[in-house]
Amino acid sequence: MEKTGVKEFLKRKNVNITVQTYLIDALGAMAFGLFASLLIGTIFATLGDKTGVALFGTIAGYAKSATGAALGVSIAYALKAPQLVLFSAATVGIAGNELGGPVGALVATVVAAELGKIVSKETRVDIIVTPGVTIISGVLIAQFVGPGVAAFMAAFGNLVKTATEMQPFFMGILVSGLIGIALTLPISSAAICIMLALDGLAGGAATAGCCAQMIGFAVLSFRENGWGGLLAQGLGTSMLQMGNIVKNPKIWIAPTLASLVTGPVATVIFQMKNIETASGMGTCGLVGPIGVYTAMGGGARMWIGILLVCFLLPAVLTLVFGEFLRKAGWIREGDLKLDL
Repeated sequence: MEKTGVKEFLKRKNVNITVQTYLIDALGAMAFGLFASLLIGTIFATLGDKTGVALFGTIAGYAKSATGAALGVSIAYALKAPQLVLFSAATVGIAGNELGGPVGALVATVVAAELGKIVSKETRVDIIVTPGVTIISGVLIAQFVGPGVAAFMAAFGNLVKTATEMQPFFMGILVSGLIGIALTLPISSAAICIMLALDGLAGGAATAGCCAQMIGFAVLSFRENGWGGLLAQGLGTSMLQMGNIVKNPKIWIAPTLASLVTGPVATVIFQMKNIETASGMGTCGLVGPIGVYTAMGGGARMWIGILLVCFLLPAVLTLVFGEFLRKAGWIREGDLKLDL
């Protein structure tokens, strides 16, 4: 009976302890928080460096400094936190990000937001209790978990980057394939790359995989979705195809195969590099290519690499693989149709 009472109480408080809530919804919202602060700040910083306009640099500084707060608010929003919890999450996000990076912010905010939701409107002094519980619990979790989480993520990210430097061909295939798949799944490839600080050659491989998925699905589904679908997926996200992938997973084969080709092309032939904040974005808002430019600074090899790896090869390879799949009956008419 007590167990049933706890379940009913948590349900009333909208506390859903599930993988969907914490590793999909929260992580996905976290990507928006990163984009609205760190990522857009990086873009403005690049504009400031290349144009000499001081205002861009000023905006970049403010945007980047808001990263922790943006993470906290975005994660709490995904958890459907009430107002006082949502606003208090800004403080928790700052502490979590400073002590443990984006993963520290994620862990601290998830715990703090859920505890804040539990005590919300349960006392006569809610204006003090709710933000107090949210902030205190979040900062304590950040202090306790943050440094360890940051050290682990840095070590794992360095392992991936070192392995890519040592074996650019095989790691180019692996990183490109896995990060590309993550981009299309309802999780955040951008958040993953930032959490792992995936830059350099590994960042270039991640960019190749993300672009292969986005451009690949955009051209593969052009006959069903037209120009609207091309832009929505090519400059937006290939995640739009997730519903169709559930119905027929075989439609995922062509862009994934393309990513396995473009990954080593990026790392071995063009030695493409990217910054961690852009490596998991692909062609979304052209952030991936902008990041490559930021990391490499120009040159003929870079521009040719961007053109081929980010756009032409994904389009051509996916169309070729897709035709074989269509002739084999693995992709049928309407399998890639989107409700746009």
